[in-house]
Amino acid sequence: MTTSASTSARTPATTLPGGTWTMGGLTVTRFGYGAMQLTGAGVMGPPADPDGALAVLREAVRLGITHIDTADAYGPHVTNRLIREALHPYTDGLHVATKVGAVRDAQGGWPVAREPDDLRRAVHSNLENLGVESLDLVNLRLGDAEGPQPGSLARAYETLAGLQQEGLIRHLGLSNVTAEQVAEAEGIAPFVCVQNLYNLAHRGDDDLVDRLAARGIAYVPFFPLGGFSPLQSSALSAVAARHGVRPMAVALAWLLHRSPNILLIPGTSSVAHLRENITGAGFALSGQDLARLDAIGR
Repeated sequence: MTTSASTSARTPATTLPGGTWTMGGLTVTRFGYGAMQLTGAGVMGPPADPDGALAVLREAVRLGITHIDTADAYGPHVTNRLIREALHPYTDGLHVATKVGAVRDAQGGWPVAREPDDLRRAVHSNLENLGVESLDLVNLRLGDAEGPQPGSLARAYETLAGLQQEGLIRHLGLSNVTAEQVAEAEGIAPFVCVQNLYNLAHRGDDDLVDRLAARGIAYVPFFPLGGFSPLQSSALSAVAARHGVRPMAVALAWLLHRSPNILLIPGTSSVAHLRENITGAGFALSGQDLARLDAIGR
């Protein structure tokens, strides 16, 4: 962030599972934190326990996490304002990634907002609510709630690239995109990450993960336990039960093992659960475990 000061003692990043990764000029812990769950039910309104939400953010930073994922649409505006209240002025090395391309309506929907004026408003709203002069990373979210959808991203992405040239954005990223849209973006402006649905059960981006890794671009999966069939869940639970850990621990550990460019952003509204996720992601998987887990999404 452009505003910085030391707010508390922090655990060295090397103690977090996975170590670090550099996105452009941003070096972040591979184990990050996703702020979406800090809102009220349905990602709408304030949290039931505002003090608890602030405590989670402060504990994340105290534990050494340097990558926080948010969006001004969460709430809307709730998570960004909580992040500012909890962490501003931001510590050196703490990086907040946000998303634009969708807003919230009164019914809790996520209508598309990718016209140039929509994106400019969204960037300025993020700047105001986070309390910064420049955003570390802005992901352009495409597709819809059903997942990535085909179509050109040029007009929207060019708008963000222009805002980057104005100094309002440091780095660009892509979210909920197809491989074709990733290729299109490569011809417009550099990006430092892709954020898509990917986990043990959903391996459609395997080739994309590897291609991005070869180019030094981060891949940020969301929903590490999303969309599993009962049979797949049973296979994951069997590995977890054999080691006496939770399925989430195995799922997170597998993602860190899958490729060095994978960055985790699991969310929670509980300090205890945050610590549990960190411990779980550091779980060591054996060759036998990996063979069984790799079969889940094949």
